[in-house]
Amino acid sequence: MNPQPALPSERAGFKAWLGLAVLVLPVILISVDMTVLGFAVPHLSAALNPTSEQLLWIVDIYGFLIAGFLITMGAIGDRVGRRRLLLIGSAAFGVASVVAAFSATAEMLIAARALLGVAGATLMPSTLSLIRSLFPNPQQRVVAIAVWASAFSAGAAFGPVLGGVLLEHFFWGSVFLINLPVIAVILVALPLLVAESRDPHPGRIDVLSVALSLLGMLSAVYGIKRLVGGDLSLFTGAALVVGAAALVVFVRRQRRLTDPLLDVSLFSIRRFRAGVVTNFMLVFTMVGSLFFLTQLLQTAYEMRPLHASLVLVPGLVISVLASFIVIPIARRFRLRTVIASGLLIAALGIAVLTQLPVTEGMLMVLISFALLGLGTGLTETLTNDAILTAAPANRAGAASAISETAYEFGGALGVALLGSVLSFSYRSQLSGAALPEEISAGTLDGAAETISAAAGAADSLGAADGAALWSAARESFVSAVQLTSGIGAAFIGATILLVWILLRKD
Repeated sequence: MNPQPALPSERAGFKAWLGLAVLVLPVILISVDMTVLGFAVPHLSAALNPTSEQLLWIVDIYGFLIAGFLITMGAIGDRVGRRRLLLIGSAAFGVASVVAAFSATAEMLIAARALLGVAGATLMPSTLSLIRSLFPNPQQRVVAIAVWASAFSAGAAFGPVLGGVLLEHFFWGSVFLINLPVIAVILVALPLLVAESRDPHPGRIDVLSVALSLLGMLSAVYGIKRLVGGDLSLFTGAALVVGAAALVVFVRRQRRLTDPLLDVSLFSIRRFRAGVVTNFMLVFTMVGSLFFLTQLLQTAYEMRPLHASLVLVPGLVISVLASFIVIPIARRFRLRTVIASGLLIAALGIAVLTQLPVTEGMLMVLISFALLGLGTGLTETLTNDAILTAAPANRAGAASAISETAYEFGGALGVALLGSVLSFSYRSQLSGAALPEEISAGTLDGAAETISAAAGAADSLGAADGAALWSAARESFVSAVQLTSGIGAAFIGATILLVWILLRKD
């Protein structure tokens, strides 16, 4: 039996805040897993020898499948119970983490990451919905959402730091095994502190909508990845067309269904729409930039994992603090002013990377990530509150799923799109570099796969040829980072304009 809903004025007690502490653990788990792998890329590249395309899939298939299944899992949580779904998903996530940690091939790791994505999709829709149930009082709920938002930001930024520490002492698979203690706490504490919550009048789940959403998202993103990577083949075009067509049919079907998988009517609310778009673009930029910053610091700037991770710590701390500082600021200024200001700071942060030097650019990376963290922290508390409060109580799971889809799909697409731009730019520039004739075409092709491969290829050559190849590879990679960062800044700039228009009355 479901507990009786509390009156809006009822204030939550100490048990609710303990419950919140448990509910942010899945958020931290998911966001850490989105970024912790970045610092392990050079290490798993050496162990598993993936191609550049396999490497991108290892990193981003996790986010793609989370994004693809979130809407479905949100609807399932509304029906079977959000707490129950969270418990089932946590156990599955733990099992998938073990498989990933001990993967023996690149293909096995891709499959394990896919399983992690499906399991992760069961975790996220439940957290915001249960927070809404725990904190009916609006003032307390804003603070709770600030904690939730800061946990996501902190987890995304803390992932590389944790990865750096682990990789100093353990093998690359340890970045997955760290999930297990967190899973254990969730499984034990959640039933004790958080009551079950579900939609009292759920409809049936439309299987065709589930299939269309998965087909549309995965096909479209796969096509975008190949297109940005320079593949103009008929297959790439077909993937884009199939993906776009499936998503159009999906949206139209949701409009007709009595019990839609995705409540597209929520997008008619300007605040909801602005919040989703803002969250998407912030995570798109942050996670996409972390994908290449970790490689830049460790490989191009030749820093140890732990030292490289410490460059990101100021941004982590600032992001968490800004999530709480923004609450009193929001009471004095208009919503669109605060959100647009946060986005502008984030855009400036990523734009700093367009001026990176070829060597000794650690301070510039620190400043860039600190600005990005400040902008993200100032923005996400307000956007998440707008998203959560815009939806009716019985559609909390659907609204949460849309919010989480924006996060996860933004992170996955950030790695896919920005990562593909980075790889294509790096490969093109290195392939066209003036190098000694003694360096064979095969060696150059291998070095053009990833910056880590270039480091290995340079070590295998003689001193003069190796130095020439490494110098060209480093210059090509830094130039690719500059280009990719400029594109990321442009995306956030467009988001500022859109949000300013959508929130013109707020």
